[in-house]
Amino acid sequence: MTETTGQQGPLDPADRRRMRTNEANWDARTPIHLASGFYGLTGGEVPDPSRWFAGFEWEDIGDPTGLDVLHLQCHLGTETLAFAGRGARTVGLDISGASVEAAREIAATAGAAVEYVRANVYDAPEALGGRRFDLVYTGKGALCYLPDLDAWAALIARLLRPGGRLYVVEFHPMLNALGPTPAPDEGEELVLRHDYLGGRGPVRRDATYTYTDGPAVQGATESYEWMHGLDELINALVGAGLRIDRLRESSELPWPRWPHMVRTPGGWWRLPDEAPRVPLLYALRATRPSEGP
Repeated sequence: MTETTGQQGPLDPADRRRMRTNEANWDARTPIHLASGFYGLTGGEVPDPSRWFAGFEWEDIGDPTGLDVLHLQCHLGTETLAFAGRGARTVGLDISGASVEAAREIAATAGAAVEYVRANVYDAPEALGGRRFDLVYTGKGALCYLPDLDAWAALIARLLRPGGRLYVVEFHPMLNALGPTPAPDEGEELVLRHDYLGGRGPVRRDATYTYTDGPAVQGATESYEWMHGLDELINALVGAGLRIDRLRESSELPWPRWPHMVRTPGGWWRLPDEAPRVPLLYALRATRPSEGP
């Protein structure tokens, strides 16, 4: 069992305080998510973790058998298990102690050999004892909780072996910018309601309910999010010396963000045919170049 209080990283004190607020919020979310139908963990069995992955993710990642894989900001580890199930030596890291404890129990139920580490992502190199990995994965709703992508990209470079790869699968900034029309009698059309690009600092949220079904969050309802455009992510990774070799944009999501979305043959969700076709998810693969002799 590995834990760190996370005090040595590159963040300024104000952002460190905001991330501690987020830590408390995710601690409060965890029991609600464990009991939700969204994650499907209430029946005593662990659902197939591959349901959280688009087919193109495995095309881009390839066979992880025998690789050392690190899943950053893993929450309950529902996606982390997929790598262990495909033969990888797998580590999950998350800021929330409650999430990490739950992830360990879920892995034990699934009979999966996964190591979980509690740490602020900015402290990951120290929390992991300087270990390096063949693949670092981060997915679907993680980057908005990071205040500094340049510092994050630099630590990714430290975590990867030469020739190792980063794979990011994230909700598209377009998705975050879209919202329903304000007036209830104007139909289900989506309009730009929020920032696509970052630069305005953190967005403070105080939400009683999370993205899953279930009861209200008790106590720690406050959280902070940071908007990041694709240019910010790409420039941060290039600045850290990583080589980007794949970028995808997808019109599908693993869950219905809006009520009028329709189910796809693969079990995910998209906007109706009459709606504009816009990106809702993106995937990016980057490689740390091999070092010379």
